[in-house]
Amino acid sequence: MAREGEKGAKRLADAARAARARAAPAAPDEPARRGGGAMDVLGGEIRRRDVFPLLTLHLIAREPAYGNRLIEEIEAITEGIISVNPNTIYPLLRDLEARGLIEGQWEHPDRRTRRFYSITAAGRKEYRRLVAELEPFLDSVIRSVTLIKGEIYR
Repeated sequence: MAREGEKGAKRLADAARAARARAAPAAPDEPARRGGGAMDVLGGEIRRRDVFPLLTLHLIAREPAYGNRLIEEIEAITEGIISVNPNTIYPLLRDLEARGLIEGQWEHPDRRTRRFYSITAAGRKEYRRLVAELEPFLDSVIRSVTLIKGEIYR
């Protein structure tokens, strides 16, 4: 059973990569197609406002982490379905830190190297709130994708 789940997850990740490739511009001067890409499942405001902060707080709660490591972990967890770039993660980290949800420490304080972030008590409280609030949304995404798959592959 677990093996089937792994195969399904691999097929899903492969399909997402193929969808992203199809959405990429055919030529360098051709604009990329908008919408319909693999990223739309968790796209828009809810993704920026809730899903990324939830994932970020979740990962930082496990162990202190720096921006590029968070990018890599999110992409690994989602098998490439969600890709994060520095222009997304670093403003989010600065915002979470300004709100007192995480705190950052430079790896080497005498020079700007990697900044490791750890979760604060307020961050743990916000994490618990987001976990409870987002579960119904994530369940609805799973249901929707399952219904689409069932409709197409029955």
